[in-house]
Amino acid sequence: MMLTLNDSKCRQPTSFLLAGISGPGAGPQPWLYVPFCFMYLVALVGNSLILAVIKLHPTLHEPMYLFLSMLSLADIGLSISTLPTMLQVYALGSREVAADSCLTQLFFIHTFSILESSVLLAMAFDRYVAIRHPLRYVSMLTRAWVGCISLAIVIRGVGLHIPAPILLRRLPFCESHQLSHSYCLHPDVMKLASADTSLNSSYGLFVLLSTLGLDSLLIVVSYTLILRTVLSIASWKERAKALNTCVSHFCAVLLFYTPLISLSMIHRFWRKAPHHTHIFLSYLHFLVPPMLNPIVYALKTQQVRKEIIWVFHQSTLRKRGMERRRR
Repeated sequence: MMLTLNDSKCRQPTSFLLAGISGPGAGPQPWLYVPFCFMYLVALVGNSLILAVIKLHPTLHEPMYLFLSMLSLADIGLSISTLPTMLQVYALGSREVAADSCLTQLFFIHTFSILESSVLLAMAFDRYVAIRHPLRYVSMLTRAWVGCISLAIVIRGVGLHIPAPILLRRLPFCESHQLSHSYCLHPDVMKLASADTSLNSSYGLFVLLSTLGLDSLLIVVSYTLILRTVLSIASWKERAKALNTCVSHFCAVLLFYTPLISLSMIHRFWRKAPHHTHIFLSYLHFLVPPMLNPIVYALKTQQVRKEIIWVFHQSTLRKRGMERRRR
């Protein structure tokens, strides 16, 4: 009878328990709910505006802006993936999430995170080609090539993370079902398992090295080649102009990778770091880039900023016209 009872306790749980900055057991926290809602609103509106502007203006149908639209799609997907449980924890004080929902969420969070990393790598390659071969840029990066790169990015992101929920589904969970974050992540769920997780751990390490690790390395290589090319330009004015085209992308890379690298360093060298430090860096990694990327590109990319201002100007003119008709 005891064996049967223990066996039943070690099956796949029906739910997991989420945690926030204040730890498990805390109720609704409106002082955090409001800023998080603001961040999500800015992320969704800003990236949607970038997508609308690129779609509506044929002058922006170039490789650089097509990759930017992909970055905006990845940011929207990442925001939508983390939004439900974040609001559940901080707005409602509800900590329980169904196991199937948790596994689905971690699949989408990790997939969109890898998609963003892959797009940043594609944008680095785009900037290298634009600076190294400016006269052949359009002929080298045609729409067909951009489409192939985009398809490869999607297949890579989705294909590598399909096994994640499947491998977690086979694990028994005997003791705690308490997660460390307010959303589900693969390492967080895996560490609760009461069985050998070497396969899951090896798989996770392979995915991490072959995506985020490889992407960050290739981005560094791309910028090294870009700097070599820029330094070979005789005119200081032309050097500054070439580097200026990379500022927005470089900021996006820093926003995405800095919290991730910091979190990895803390895991390795500061294992006794406070729980809220891990939570804070996790939020920086998943919440801040989707919010700031459209702002950075709107401020630093003249053509995007110009078209956004035009959209708002046209919207204002339409409202004035409608008011005049009503009078």
